[in-house]
Amino acid sequence: MDIRNRFEQHGQGHVFQYWDDLGSDEKAGLIEQAEEIDLDELDRLIATLVKATEVHSEINYDSLEPALYERIPEDLENDVRWQTAKQAGETALRSGRVAAFTVAGGQGTRLGYDGPKGTFPISPIENKPLFQVFAEKIMAARRRFECDLPWYVMTSNVNHEATEAFFAENDFFGLGGGTVRFFRQGRMPAVDLEGRILMESKGAIAMSPDGHGGSMRALDRSGALSEMELKGIDLLSYFQVDNPHVQVVDPYFIGFHALSDTLMSSKMLPKAYEKEKLGHFCISGGRLEVVEYSDMPDSLTVLRDESGALKFIAGSIAIHIVSVDFVRKLTKEGSTLALPFHKALKKIPYLNASGELVRPTEPNGVKFETFVFDALPFAGKAVIVESTRLGDFSPVKNAEGVDSAKSCRADQQRLFAQWLMAEGVELELDEEGVPVHKLEVSPLFGYDAESFSESWKRLGESVDFSKDVYLS
Repeated sequence: MDIRNRFEQHGQGHVFQYWDDLGSDEKAGLIEQAEEIDLDELDRLIATLVKATEVHSEINYDSLEPALYERIPEDLENDVRWQTAKQAGETALRSGRVAAFTVAGGQGTRLGYDGPKGTFPISPIENKPLFQVFAEKIMAARRRFECDLPWYVMTSNVNHEATEAFFAENDFFGLGGGTVRFFRQGRMPAVDLEGRILMESKGAIAMSPDGHGGSMRALDRSGALSEMELKGIDLLSYFQVDNPHVQVVDPYFIGFHALSDTLMSSKMLPKAYEKEKLGHFCISGGRLEVVEYSDMPDSLTVLRDESGALKFIAGSIAIHIVSVDFVRKLTKEGSTLALPFHKALKKIPYLNASGELVRPTEPNGVKFETFVFDALPFAGKAVIVESTRLGDFSPVKNAEGVDSAKSCRADQQRLFAQWLMAEGVELELDEEGVPVHKLEVSPLFGYDAESFSESWKRLGESVDFSKDVYLS
């Protein structure tokens, strides 16, 4: 067996140690997993990230500077620069140059939910799942800009079939199955601290997703990238599945990207407090970098400017515009622009030498992952555009507390209340600014302040806000 020989040559022959004990289906599954693995790449990662005695950071923290960004003007409607960007973004949308791209490989485990995270119910009244919220935003954008706006959804081996079934059961939320494309995220084998591939059973390698940066390779390997090129799509609106507040396509953001020479643009939020768990947009050695909150020295995290504001205030919220040409460059075989892998020390269940499953209490192995923001240094003069918390960011990550379903539903209602009060509607709010009576606005009624205002003026009838209200 050629593949077995290859693993033996790379010092990983133990992967097939129990071959003779396996049934035909187990053998086929193990072969399928093994064929996913680029052993030469794995050897390099083991040498540089596992066995290396020192891992050098390319970031010089002594010379680190905050990145510049496009600030939201006080008078948005009359700001020439921002309105020019908006027009350019709308033109790109109407020209069919844009596709929505959602990274949706996770499960709802941390939320106490059994199923793909995208199927988690999140809207305040109708309990619409995350996927439906995005679908309605896409439908609204299609109508507004009279474009096809296809949707690419990256799943994982864990949730691919369930995600496809969910969309089919819900008739693709009216989008049309031919305009939604699913493909799987890539995987990498986990290894122990000596570089040996870990086995989760006699017939299965311990595999894990290759990080959100793996979305670039997955676009290529799935054929999605070639499809986009044939359709004339050259811009991807990238966002993650756990953030229902995201503007799936933002004309301002798209326009700033389209008018620049950059290959990738990002949105930022001013950090609410020093230790907020957002990466920092920084300049290191003349290059734009995102420094993870866990890697940022405390001395820089707390640093403030003359006005008293945080110096490193630009927080990364995982919303990007990526040029399709750039994805092609990042994934081209032999490219010097390939995203670097990072190691993550984890507690990984594994099969020991006696064939027994061990559940470690301390980190015992390494998982390899890539980060999409690592592409920014290769993107030329990357553009960073300021956004607002209610307008773009309220993730659902935890069962309780910060970034929970409860906090996200409250934020949705704060946003809807903000739109209504801008139209002169009086609402009863609690001490935290949340409407006393539940409030929900379908993206098909209004997906931003402008579209909401237009729909509200067309409504032409009074609405009783002394009870729960759903506007659709």
